[in-house]
Amino acid sequence: MADTPDTPPKVLFEERGPVAVISLNRPEKANAQDSDLLYQLDDAFARFAHDDNLKVGILRGNGQHFSAGHDLSPEGLADCEVSYPRRSLWWDHAGKIGADNWLSRESEVYLGLCRRWRDLPKPTIAMVDGACIAAGLMLAWSCDIIVASERATFADPVIRMGVPGVELFNHPWEMGSRRAKEFLFLGESIDAATAMEWGMLNHLWPSEELEERTMDLARRIAEHPRFALALTKMAVNKAEEAMGIRTGGDIAFLLHQLAHVQNLVESDSPRRGMNVAETRDALRAADARRTR
Repeated sequence: MADTPDTPPKVLFEERGPVAVISLNRPEKANAQDSDLLYQLDDAFARFAHDDNLKVGILRGNGQHFSAGHDLSPEGLADCEVSYPRRSLWWDHAGKIGADNWLSRESEVYLGLCRRWRDLPKPTIAMVDGACIAAGLMLAWSCDIIVASERATFADPVIRMGVPGVELFNHPWEMGSRRAKEFLFLGESIDAATAMEWGMLNHLWPSEELEERTMDLARRIAEHPRFALALTKMAVNKAEEAMGIRTGGDIAFLLHQLAHVQNLVESDSPRRGMNVAETRDALRAADARRTR
């Protein structure tokens, strides 16, 4: 989808010396992700990867939030029938029905792109401020380092939609199995201090210091040789794969697709009819109950 003067880019790209700052740019929608945004993000990551002068990437969200997850508005859901330039060998989802539609689309635009970004041979840092919900976690988990402000929150509430977590199922590796179960079973937000305690964050900083400290971290990493950074990242990623992150994620992704089909049978909706407003309201209600 081409940008026009009336439709600004959904992803911005800025070079700061050896650091690329990639910004999700839908602040009016809390950086909710439609397919157009995700393909623009893939273009931005490719630009970063292919430029030898850029050594570290920072992913952030413009506005008050990192990302509210997938865009579940009618406009966002219309992507289920829209063709985009393919980045994998999966067949086009447009015109397909049921699992044929969901599996082919989500294998590329959700799981496939996130894994592609995880394997990008340069260090990346997710700089999380505000809400990081569901697919927002997928973007953060695709990065090598996650830093957050004190006002950041994290949630995967999709059990309310009848599915067992988001498409990139990294939960047990990010926070440990028992905490992952609690996080998923409740579907409630955790604050940044809890995410830090659970091992999901590298650093937790005051909001007013977040950007400056993240830039300092990125520049210090960028002092090292690009090839050595690539090999180091590959070594750690392969160790995670040896610990089952890819195989476990593949199984969880297929269970996610099974849940979509079951939801269609039970409710004529792959998400049990839930939209973004209902999901947000459910999260707020859960947060209010927890803080009483």
